[in-house]
Amino acid sequence: MPEAFHDDRIEGRQRLRRLLVPRRIAFIGGRIAEMAIGRCREAGFDGEMFAVNPTRETLGGVRCYPSIEALPATPDAAYVGVNRHASIEVVRSLAARGAGGCVCYAAGFAEIGGEGHGLQECLVEAAGEMPLIGPNCYGFVNYVDRCALWPYLYGGGPVTRGVALISQSGNIAMNITMNERAVRLTHVICGGNQAVLGPGDFLEALLEDERVRAVGIVIEGLDDLEDFARRAQRALDRGVPIVAMKVGRTPAGAERASSHTSSLAGSDALYDAYFARLGIIRVESLNRLLETLKLFDVCGPLPGEDIVTLSCSGGEATLLADLSAQYGLNTPPFTDAQTTALYALFPGYVTVSNPFDYNTSIWGHKEAMRRCFTLSLSGAHQAGVLVYDHPTVEADEVAEWTDALEAFIEAHRATGKPAIVACTISELLPRALRERLAAAGVAPMQGLDDALFALAAAARYARCRASLARAVLPRFAASGRGQDAGQCLDEWQSKQRLAVAGLEVPKGRLGRHSQLREMAASLGFPLALKACGASFLHKSELGAVRVGLRSAEAVEDAADKILAAAHAHGLEVETFLLERMIEDGVAELIIGIHVDRQFGPTLILGSGGILVELVGDTVSLLLPTDRDTVAHALESLRVHALLRGFRGKPPGDSAAAVDAILKIARFAEAHWERIRELDVNPLIIRPEGRGSVAVDALLRLSEAM
Repeated sequence: MPEAFHDDRIEGRQRLRRLLVPRRIAFIGGRIAEMAIGRCREAGFDGEMFAVNPTRETLGGVRCYPSIEALPATPDAAYVGVNRHASIEVVRSLAARGAGGCVCYAAGFAEIGGEGHGLQECLVEAAGEMPLIGPNCYGFVNYVDRCALWPYLYGGGPVTRGVALISQSGNIAMNITMNERAVRLTHVICGGNQAVLGPGDFLEALLEDERVRAVGIVIEGLDDLEDFARRAQRALDRGVPIVAMKVGRTPAGAERASSHTSSLAGSDALYDAYFARLGIIRVESLNRLLETLKLFDVCGPLPGEDIVTLSCSGGEATLLADLSAQYGLNTPPFTDAQTTALYALFPGYVTVSNPFDYNTSIWGHKEAMRRCFTLSLSGAHQAGVLVYDHPTVEADEVAEWTDALEAFIEAHRATGKPAIVACTISELLPRALRERLAAAGVAPMQGLDDALFALAAAARYARCRASLARAVLPRFAASGRGQDAGQCLDEWQSKQRLAVAGLEVPKGRLGRHSQLREMAASLGFPLALKACGASFLHKSELGAVRVGLRSAEAVEDAADKILAAAHAHGLEVETFLLERMIEDGVAELIIGIHVDRQFGPTLILGSGGILVELVGDTVSLLLPTDRDTVAHALESLRVHALLRGFRGKPPGDSAAAVDAILKIARFAEAHWERIRELDVNPLIIRPEGRGSVAVDALLRLSEAM
């Protein structure tokens, strides 16, 4: 990391800390500022508060001053609750006064387009070097230092440690503070339009606080991918997990996100690749966001995917088996010693296995449950799960349920095993029990699906953290942005460029109709014949390709048919490409380079051939990439079943497939600024040990290479 960046980062953290942990706060405006004063008092803030309002003597019980210049001391933080036009001058005055930073509440900036963009530029210019949160946002709540620059209601209370939340949406952030899931929030920061400070800045500041054990983000898009990637890599270094929910997955959602905060929603598939590359756990619901954060807070990252599950129901045990497999968790059997000891506790009709239905024979006997749970958690499994749903009725028997919880807590203490209690229905774990479990170091998880997802995520994070932290960060200089559309090379030219890069292409020759018989004789059979030229980039739709040709006569007949088909489309064929057929293919892949306006050149691989769009079996990777990442991506595709050997057919040359993909990736990296588009479809994978061949290719460049 360059020293200059390091120094700037330290200075930026110090500036932002002054804003987030202020001792003097100024509230500027009327009703909104008055509401924010009330929220700050409720948070327990014990520092100095000033108000700025030229027409009032007090605001929310705080003395008013006519201007920022008239304040008796320079504020560390300010809440700007005036309209958008007045906000610009207020921010300018705060910056001139040397304030530590501000929250800008007003809307009507870049999110509305048109003049709003100009107003936001003026706001940024007015702030200068002063940190600014917003505009178009609620602000922040700091639960650990008891401070709030936030006008509306919020939930939660003081904590000594927990997880932080960064959200572009204020209402989503507010609702999350009201959660009934025992999630201990240290900070909630709403970024709004992120005109000056964005998620990366907030993340950087939170990473300096050892009380923050994990960070959740709810975003519509990231405008500076490279900056956030640097901060996320630092989170990996420090072992602070990031759990992200990105809204705007669909085109309609992306358009709505852009109109909300003017952020770039970007390609959703590429955000998947981006998050995976940085060790960020992506979730698709707020419930899952909260449950995953809670697990990281209480248990931290898990050392592996092997778990033991306990329930007193055969149906629950079966459900656990299904969900564990779905999320990549393992439920290996107990050791022989555990099995023998457990069988000794139960009558003969109980089967000792994992998932373990411990049956009702020990229900209501706290000591027997404690012994059962302790034995179950004492093996090599890396976490223990107890399924528990608390009754919603009052009865003497309810004590039997709480006895089971206490027995599990004692087993956790005795073994030191990471432990969670998960209810099958999210509302069947009351607050008092959630708080009791969390205080004992047992994660109170609400909903089996979300609980097991979180377990798998915590195990995957721990396993991948070291390698991801050492990985080279992706590049985001989007090639072609604002440049020419480029020029398409024909198939022959495209494959010759790729052949120079080391990619295997079919033996072939280029020529006119009159040369086909001689070309066929020199190449041998079987052959494929194609029209070649700028008009024939998509040959199948034009009838411009014929395969399986086994004689010179067949080649000439195929050429005549191609000429006729081209003529029917108003096209002329001047040049033919004749190539040797690859007849022993095991699978077909498509390998492409797509230039995204935000992410830059990215690698796409998937099932190839003519059904590529219909099948939709693809995965995207950011560049640069490495062999392990490509191999893992290839294994995630449905087409990989063919490479393993399908229905008695020989396995494909997976190593050669990975080699070819990496050669295409390296080609793209070497010609980063020139590539506009690259498709190899299909890349035919031959039987193991026989390699792969790029049968068709399209390359579009900004200029000659």
